[in-house]
Amino acid sequence: MRFYHLLCSLALVVATALLAACGDREVAVRTLAGYSMGTSYSVKLVTTVAEAERLDGTVRSRLDAVNQSMSTYLPRSDVSRFNDAGVGDWVDVSPLTTEVVALALMIAEASDGAFDPTIAPLVDLWGFGPQPRPNQAPSQPQIEQLLDQVGWSAIDLDETGNRLRKQAPRELDLSGIAKGFAVDQVADALAQAGIEAYLVEVGGELRFAGTKPGGEPWRVGIETPESGARSAYRILEVTEGAMATSGDYRNYYEEAGVRYSHTLDPSNGRPIRHSLVSVTVLADDCALSDAYATAMLVKGASLARQLAQQQGLAVMLIERSGDGFQSWQSDRFAELYGSVS
Repeated sequence: MRFYHLLCSLALVVATALLAACGDREVAVRTLAGYSMGTSYSVKLVTTVAEAERLDGTVRSRLDAVNQSMSTYLPRSDVSRFNDAGVGDWVDVSPLTTEVVALALMIAEASDGAFDPTIAPLVDLWGFGPQPRPNQAPSQPQIEQLLDQVGWSAIDLDETGNRLRKQAPRELDLSGIAKGFAVDQVADALAQAGIEAYLVEVGGELRFAGTKPGGEPWRVGIETPESGARSAYRILEVTEGAMATSGDYRNYYEEAGVRYSHTLDPSNGRPIRHSLVSVTVLADDCALSDAYATAMLVKGASLARQLAQQQGLAVMLIERSGDGFQSWQSDRFAELYGSVS
């Protein structure tokens, strides 16, 4: 009898091991998650356990490479070295930084400066960068003094030589595009590894491809723009592309009853103050979605609509309306996902 129980126990162990091994080889949605670039990230990919574990290091290295090139918090990053450099001095940068700055300057021009990667001095002044938050809101003279140091057209980019220089005192802040670019980097790495279905998220910015096992599309949410809640304003079913949202309802502080958003208008040096509270942009690349979402939020509803239609982008705008919200969708958005009021 003891021998029979021993055989049963051994059979159970072997069966459990075989089931575990089969589970490891099963293609399913696997999740890699962590913290990078000052925020959380989550990567869902349709693959085996072993392949997901193998790709974990690749994901982290792609995110680290972007962070080490573009962070304003790291003193030896490309951006920090450029910010410390003198006027007229060429600064060697990584191909990653070259690619991001080229796209940033392109969108700065297309948005008439609503997206401006040289806004760093104002970001620091308002306390949304590496410097401590001020005890009180900046004065108008302080703002005007730093406005003279903002302007994307003073940046020279040598794309062939991977180097930058400034024609006047300028400092870069790529936070409005770097997370989206990091999402693209991770997605590209997954595609190169043969992964056909994934959902990459870094700090709320997304890129997606393929479907879940069984053909079910990925479901992504456009958040209701309320500070004290986490609910979906709209759910989209997606299979290819990228999505980024900019809003004034998460990163802000209040002083004497006045809310100061982290989204600054480069034209006046102040946090935005208008009815437009959320902009979601869907495009092929997340870096482009990220930067255009920022530009449109800065512009406000009317000009954002014009820019969205002009660029042929899939865009949803959400505005405050009385005690609630109203939304607008671009033609491209309505074509892909339908229109709602």
